[in-house]
Amino acid sequence: MPSALPDGEPMPEDGALPASALEGAASRPLGFYLHVPYCATRCGYCDFNTYTATELRGSGGVLASRDNYADTLVDEVRLARKVLGDDPRPVRTVFVGGGTPTLLAAGDLVRMLAAVRDEFGLADDAEITTEANPESVDTAYLSELREGGFNRVSFGMQSARQHVLKVLERTHTPGRPEACVAEARAAGFDHVNLDLIYGTPGETDEDWRASLDAAIGAGPDHVSAYALIVEEGTQLARRIRRGEVPMTDDDVHADRYLIADEVLGAAGFEWYEVSNWATSEAGRCLHNELYWRGADWWGAGPGAHSHAGGVRWWNVKHPGAYASALAAGRSPGAGREVLSAEDRRVERILLELRLREGCPLSLLKEAGLSAARRALAEGLLEPGPYAGGRAVLTLRGRLLADGVVRDLVD
Repeated sequence: MPSALPDGEPMPEDGALPASALEGAASRPLGFYLHVPYCATRCGYCDFNTYTATELRGSGGVLASRDNYADTLVDEVRLARKVLGDDPRPVRTVFVGGGTPTLLAAGDLVRMLAAVRDEFGLADDAEITTEANPESVDTAYLSELREGGFNRVSFGMQSARQHVLKVLERTHTPGRPEACVAEARAAGFDHVNLDLIYGTPGETDEDWRASLDAAIGAGPDHVSAYALIVEEGTQLARRIRRGEVPMTDDDVHADRYLIADEVLGAAGFEWYEVSNWATSEAGRCLHNELYWRGADWWGAGPGAHSHAGGVRWWNVKHPGAYASALAAGRSPGAGREVLSAEDRRVERILLELRLREGCPLSLLKEAGLSAARRALAEGLLEPGPYAGGRAVLTLRGRLLADGVVRDLVD
């Protein structure tokens, strides 16, 4: 089941934010994340805030139904307009995620996007993305999204090998994600992403290379590749605990990452964040860059998280509780926290160091600067950017990114 929400102070019933949240807002981009919490089945490795029909039965009634979910989410977008007041910023990015957003009718996703446009306006070059399960879309569905304003789509591929998909309990068939890329292109999408997962128990180097080759051959302009993380409470964790499949291996993860960077690089993809590669700057996921650069975003939907000017808040997790709050005219917020200057400094290092441009050395304290000098000597940071005042990870540094960050934030 989904992981727990963080601790924090209570959220006001009207969703009001501290005045500090919008100080200097004009200098920061604004994005929207729209969460769709429904899945046809639960993948064995997933601990996202998602629910199948069986999990919702008898625990939320009509309020938890996906049939009227778009109307409920639109209510939160309208609440966001009230909370943010006369904030004049047009929305730079909209990202519809889940769950499986494409379990909803295409018209529902378009209506959710229209609410953001109507309430806030969209920047002329706004990036509008939806995630999609390969088995839940076709050319007609994708064409309706494109006509409704979406210009980027992200398909969950994970692997090209059937036995790997079986361990992950993914429901799509090999080859279908690649076909979806062609369908998205035919529908008019210029930007298409494929998500891959490496390090699944039973996956070999050959399997991973085959998945990379299949993804590249499909013709996306963006590929995300993530190491499999075994989360407590998932079906995969239980299977590993029972000895049915082996535990994942960090050394294997490192080897697979090196393979990914080699194969994607040879195909014209450049890394711009530790787990993300694009064929051009235009192909980057601008919405995720909002997160990594500490911009402002409003997360609408059950369990969605938001951030504005150093204030972070999150919604109640259950779709029924979420819908009930909005129906009663209350914010669905479950809690919030106001980040201190030190919290924000640490987060900037943690997030920006993952980017190709790295983070400014000026963010580091004396212990962090000493750690940066050691990291440079050990080949974990690039010498050129370092001389220019920035900490940028080398390929080896990317493999050890978490450890480098821990040292630099001291």
